[in-house]
Amino acid sequence: MCGIIGYVGHRRVIPVLLDGLKMLEYRGYDSAGIAYLKDGKIKVSRAEGKLENLDLKLNGKRDEVSFTGLGHTRWATHGVPNERNAHPHTDCKNELVVVHNGIIENYFSLRENLKAEGHEFRSDTDTEVLAHLIEKYFTGDLSEAVARAVQEVEGSYALAAMCTQDGVLVAARYQSPLVLGLGEGEYFLASDIPAFLRYTKDVMFLDDGEMVIVRRDGIQIKKAATGEEVKKKAERITWDAAMAEKAGFKHFMLKEIYEQPQAILNTVRGRVSVEEGEAYLPEIDLSEKELKDIRRVMLVACGTSWHAALLAKYYLEKWVGLPTEVDLASEFRYRSLLIGGDTLTVPISQSGETADTLAGLRIAKEKGSKIISICNVVGSTVSRESHGTIYTHAGPEIGVASTKAFTSQLTALYLLTIYLGRVRGAISKEKARLMIKDIIDLPPLLEDNIKNIHAAVKELALEFYKKRDFLYLGRNYMFPIALEGALKLKEISYIHAEGYAAGEMKHGPIALIDEAMPVVALAPSSPVYDKVLSNVLEVVARRGIVITLADEGDKKVADIATHTLFLPKVSEEMAPILYTVPLQLLAYEIAVLRGCDVDQPRNLAKSVTVE
Repeated sequence: MCGIIGYVGHRRVIPVLLDGLKMLEYRGYDSAGIAYLKDGKIKVSRAEGKLENLDLKLNGKRDEVSFTGLGHTRWATHGVPNERNAHPHTDCKNELVVVHNGIIENYFSLRENLKAEGHEFRSDTDTEVLAHLIEKYFTGDLSEAVARAVQEVEGSYALAAMCTQDGVLVAARYQSPLVLGLGEGEYFLASDIPAFLRYTKDVMFLDDGEMVIVRRDGIQIKKAATGEEVKKKAERITWDAAMAEKAGFKHFMLKEIYEQPQAILNTVRGRVSVEEGEAYLPEIDLSEKELKDIRRVMLVACGTSWHAALLAKYYLEKWVGLPTEVDLASEFRYRSLLIGGDTLTVPISQSGETADTLAGLRIAKEKGSKIISICNVVGSTVSRESHGTIYTHAGPEIGVASTKAFTSQLTALYLLTIYLGRVRGAISKEKARLMIKDIIDLPPLLEDNIKNIHAAVKELALEFYKKRDFLYLGRNYMFPIALEGALKLKEISYIHAEGYAAGEMKHGPIALIDEAMPVVALAPSSPVYDKVLSNVLEVVARRGIVITLADEGDKKVADIATHTLFLPKVSEEMAPILYTVPLQLLAYEIAVLRGCDVDQPRNLAKSVTVE
């Protein structure tokens, strides 16, 4: 998830671009860059790291006479975060530039074809193929070249291009956001509204498959595939700047909860084929023989990532047939580890900089273990020190309490399960097709239902936000989700909450249950459904308050529980991801009602880089 800003108008462009990038930096902060027209030539300036580095590089140039330009702040997906891979990217002649947000799935084949045609590449990014594709088709009309180029692209994109034709920008989108800002004699394009909100509140939103030509004297929107002109009405934004930065959501955490369908889709995109019944993870960089020689798996993580690891243990043991251990990284690093070359160690870290996880990775590597990490940050220390990394592509997560990073980790671990199962012959092609279809179908299902789920959760929160204690229960696949639900409530609302394997309730926690104790029970249809139902009845018998999450239409649960939140029925493997979302929303709504700082809860940090 990167940030794009473009401008055509009467203002000096460099300050406009830098101001816009500052408002978009939450979308990415691995590198930043701008391109602008001056004296008929394109000037490009880029810098690794946060925007302040680019600002320093441009010191003394803010007042340069230029009125057309593009800017970009990067969240790396292909290529490590450095100046070489920073946007904008240029063609061979430095006569046009491109900025891009998204993932070009077929970039490798496009790159090889373009190289064979004589194009020279200067970066490791998927984006650079766009610059060379547009160059290939450019004969004087930039919009025509962009339209032809995007027909060859598979994946997602919000792209903007500029050439030496003064005062013209061309942009297009597919499955990545792009919005136009309409001013008096000036026009903006950006990934999000806050980039230009200080200049105008009049906007137009591009839809998938559309492109726009932006000139000083107006804009023209077309269908990229057909050239058919599209008429749109401007909308007026009433948000303030802080709300706009969060896309209209009150908090970053809520925005990130709602971004989960897209984050899951981004993690899956380009990595599976239903028809072939295969998962493709070339980034693992281990041979089939090495993977077939593995005799056990060690999953190492902290906090929310540890809960993801606990679920992956069920996946790997059931579908791959490999003995799997799960360790808290802070304990793993001090154990007498009996691991070697036949062990696969999987460190899981959103940031890739978690100190305990890094220490565990290094110890396992010293002992000869193969390392495949699950990480959200390209070029992070964990990814650099692993034999291979499966990036989650969740985009920046600003809220301290992890939401979309968690469900993206679950998705990546599910893909790893399918991949290992196919390589080792444990999963048939037919079964793999079904498993892949399940994960592909989940994002649109969640997208369609998240608002209804949220509305139901809000009503529950109003009744329970003053409680002092909560108990969360789940069995089998749902046990790690019970732990994660309890952690979310603790993290942001400061209510004491515990997650338990439901079968363990009678071994101690049942003593806590009375008429004041809310118990959240996760009860999707599964082989252990009847067992969970028995545990719910045990709570009811002791006058406990039971909140159940169950399949839509499950009257059996609804007749027993105090409250039931119904969710769409999905496969047993997908239920943990789906059921995570209402637990996140419940924690969020309770925290808001209690007046807590949702995005920055007390005593916590986003990334724990010290022991």
